[in-house]
Amino acid sequence: MSTDLIATKEKVKAYILEVTSVDKSKIEDHSLIFKEGYFDSMGFVLLITFLEETFGIRTADADLVEDNFESIDAITDFVIRKTQ
Repeated sequence: MSTDLIATKEKVKAYILEVTSVDKSKIEDHSLIFKEGYFDSMGFVLLITFLEETFGIRTADADLVEDNFESIDAITDFVIRKTQ
């Protein structure tokens, strides 16, 4: 695993664990954060803002699909793709 991937995943995971109000031990890298109720629509908006500000990316309307944001792993992959 590359250093960029590890660092990105750590930042994404830290943010998600910080802003959720559920038991942190329940959220794993593959957890479906929206389906399992850890994030709602407002949380999604804040997540997009965090990603854009932290990683210097722009999120287009076409990017706003479930596959890009369903888990920490998916978000990390999305950020890596957008920063390459």
